[in-house]
Formats: sequence, structure tokens, C-alpha cells
Amino acid sequence: MSEPFGALLTALDAAFDGLTDACVTFLPSMVPEEIGTITSLSTGIATISGLPSLGNEELVSFADGRLGMAFNVDEDEVGLILLCDYQALHVGDEVRRTGRVMDVGVGDALLGRVLDPLGRPIDGKPPLTTEHRLPVERSAPAIMDRAPVGVPLQTGLKVVDAMLPIGRGQRELILGDRQTGKTAIAIDTILNQRGQNVVCVYCAIGQRASSVAKVVADLQESGAMEYTVVVVAEGNDAPGLVYITPYAATSIAEWFMEQGRDVLIVYDDLTQHAQAYRELSLLLRRPPGREAYPGDIFYIHSRMLERSTHLIKELGGGSLTALPIIETDAQDISAYIPTNLISITDGQVYLSPTLFELGILPAVDVAQSVSRVGSQAQKPAYRAVAGDLKLAYSQFEELETFAKFGTHLDDATRKTIDHGKRIRACLKQPQSQPVAVGEQIIVLIALQAGLFDQVPLEKIPDGELALQKALATLSKDVAGRLLSENKLSDGDHKTIVDLAKLALASFQPRLDPEPPAKDGK
Repeated sequence: MSEPFGALLTALDAAFDGLTDACVTFLPSMVPEEIGTITSLSTGIATISGLPSLGNEELVSFADGRLGMAFNVDEDEVGLILLCDYQALHVGDEVRRTGRVMDVGVGDALLGRVLDPLGRPIDGKPPLTTEHRLPVERSAPAIMDRAPVGVPLQTGLKVVDAMLPIGRGQRELILGDRQTGKTAIAIDTILNQRGQNVVCVYCAIGQRASSVAKVVADLQESGAMEYTVVVVAEGNDAPGLVYITPYAATSIAEWFMEQGRDVLIVYDDLTQHAQAYRELSLLLRRPPGREAYPGDIFYIHSRMLERSTHLIKELGGGSLTALPIIETDAQDISAYIPTNLISITDGQVYLSPTLFELGILPAVDVAQSVSRVGSQAQKPAYRAVAGDLKLAYSQFEELETFAKFGTHLDDATRKTIDHGKRIRACLKQPQSQPVAVGEQIIVLIALQAGLFDQVPLEKIPDGELALQKALATLSKDVAGRLLSENKLSDGDHKTIVDLAKLALASFQPRLDPEPPAKDGK
């Protein structure tokens, strides 16, 4: 045997020995996998068979990576809600289990972004990278993990902060007919959180793309996107996506709350959410109830809104405040979905189309609105000046209605009506112009002292601006006590009243002195 041929054999033997060792160490494993098939398709739903171990609300994937969620788990078949466009699927396509439930990425990277309910950015910016994911369906905090609501969440709207105060951790419903300013109140509240260390989540459910684009543009123009996350399901999206949108937004907000931060979430609006759920339930042949809604329509909203709370200090002390929006039809607040949400939430702000048509904006009907937290969510200085305001305003509205009959009014009644008109004028406010707490207090103190009673109605907005400018000349000690946890002293109150008198003096009519009497007359 020649020497080169022997070296070749030696090399082949060594290679064969190495290959044998590799084969010995390789242990093939068999992983069982369930593969089902689509048996029927419809708008937003599908029926599948062949996945006997599929769990409720488990995600399944189709051949092209699209997703669906198990909704009806029966013995022989499973009803899915599709989280994609059903037109790309066909009967007979394969379906595979994913072994996980619907979840969404959470973290600080979401601030300033616009997402869909699956956590995918739709704002044209780079893809998101998040370290944590949370399921969209989570249990609400236990009773013992909740702290009382006592810290105010200022909306910047005088009529809400004075008469219908909202606390951090509260759920306050906003309802009214279409085009009465419901979204405007929610957006103004988000704008007012600038510099307040509050994270905001705006959840658009089934809204027109143009409406959402306008909201995002307003937030960007005001610099509010720095602390805001926008979660969007457009009106032409699959009903399954519309259904999971508020749950995904709530999980995003909960992550910030669990980090000890204060969060505000706006659901705009839950009417579309209820209608999407009704559509899915009817297509899946669930038994219909009142107004064709399924029997658990109350539960889908209550389990979501119960996740809004104020946590105890041991869990970080964070809070999640919810402002769900609902649309009424022909001012009927006793309809099915509005009454459900009124019973779930801690109060409601009702917007009247009559007030809207009269130009009284924001068109809050104080008589039909309520905050069940009340003055517990107000600073002591604010509580002292706003305590009797709702009563005086209600008396004015009743007397104003009575005066329309043309009856003769005594001086006391006429004075009450004139004072009530000043209250209404002071509570008017342009959109996107939230008012700070100190500025609200000085206006209310002037109202309480009757300083606006001599100011003509058309000059009241100018008088308010003068008061707000005068606040800057107030001493730092008194201005600091306006926002403190202590009540204003009598001296502080007198100082503010004197300052308001000077600021409003130029707006009050001057009485010309009587001419001197002539001799003999």
C-alpha cells in the first residue's frame, strides 16, 4: 500500500469515527401537533374542526400567519373570532394551535406611538421592541389590594372639576347624543395632564380613520403625545379586532399602574364595542337577549372597568382612572347599554344636545350628572368654594324654567336668577383650553363673593382672564396653600377677594354721582 493511499484511509477512518459519535449523541424527538381545518367561514368568524385540546380564548394560527381566537369551544367544533381579514382564508385551510392566549407588548417604548390591538405600530415609525408582554384578559385587583380614591384627577374643565370631581382610580362615564362634545371632554382631560406625571391611553374603538387622525394631530400639536399611547381599531377592521381593543389598551395601562404611576384611559366609545360583540355572538349563534345583545353583555364591560382602581402603597400606589364614552340615541339614557354602564361606573357626565345648541359649552347637564366620589376627590381649598355651587346652580335652573311662564318675580328671585346666569357664564369654556386649579379657585371665590353679579354677561370671559392674570401677583405662600392639603384661612380668603375686586373693578359699571340739588328745590 502506497503511503498517500494509507494516509487517505486513516483520514477516512477518523472522519467516520467522528460521524459515529455525532449520531450517537443526536437523540431525535417527536412532538405531537394538532392540525385542524376550517369547515365554514363568515364575516369575522370561522368554524374549525380537528383541534380537540384547544382551550377557550386560545390563539390559533392559519397557514399565512394570520390569527384567530377560540370563542365557542364545543364538543365537535370550535367557533373562532378572526383577528384578520377573512377574505384571505378559505374552507379547508389548515389551522394550528399556538399554545398561548392573546397578549400585547407593554413598556415605556409605547409612549408617543399609535398601535393596533395586536401591538403593531400603525404610525409609520420604526417597529416596537418591548421587554414584557401581558395577556389582554386579566383579573381585576382584589378588594384588599385597593386603596380609597382621594387624589383628584383634574380635567381642566371648571364645570367638571367643581361640580363632578373625578379622583384617580375612579370610573366616570361620559354619555350623550352624537356630536355633543363627548370626545372633546376626554381629549381636554388628556391635554390637562401635561406636567402632572400622568400617563394617558386613548383607545379608539371602531372610529373613522379621519376622526382618529384628527385626535392624534391635536395631541401632537399640544405636546400630549409625549405621555400618551393611542390604541386604534378602525371602523373597517374585523369585528374581532374591535372586540379585543379595549382589553389590550387596559393591559397597556395596567403595566404603567403596576409600576406605581397614575394612568388615565379613555374608551371611545363602548357603543361600538358592544355592537361588535353582538355581531360576533349572533354570527356564532349564541342566544340573543334584550335588543339582540347576548346575556353576558354586562359582564364584558364590568370585567374590563373593574380593572381601573387605586392600588395600595404596598403594590406601588399606582392608579388607573377610566373615562368610558357611550353614545345615547335621542337622549335616552335609560337604554340597555347606557344603564348597564351607569350601574358599573362611579358616576356619569351627561352632555345635553339642548345646551349644545344654545352654545353652552361644554354642554354638561349638571342635573343629570353625578360623581359618586364627590368632594373626597377635591383639594380642601377647592372643596370650600365649590361646596354650594351645584345647589345654587340647580336652584337657578329651576327658577329659570319657572320664569319663562312670564310670572312676576320678586327681587330675591330675580337676584338668584342673575347670579345663576353668572355661574353658567363662568362655567363656559372653549375647547382645548384647560384651566389650572389655582385659576379655577380664584374664579369660584369671586363667584361666591358675588363679585361677578355686577359684571355684564358679555364681559365675563374678559373678567375671568383678568382674574387669571391677577393670580400671578398673589404671594407665593397664599398661592401654595391653594394647592395644599390645608384649608384656606380667613386671611387668605380675604386677600384673594380683595385681589379679585381690583381685577374686576374695570368691568363693573360705574354709577354716576347724582347732580347737586339746586337752591329752593
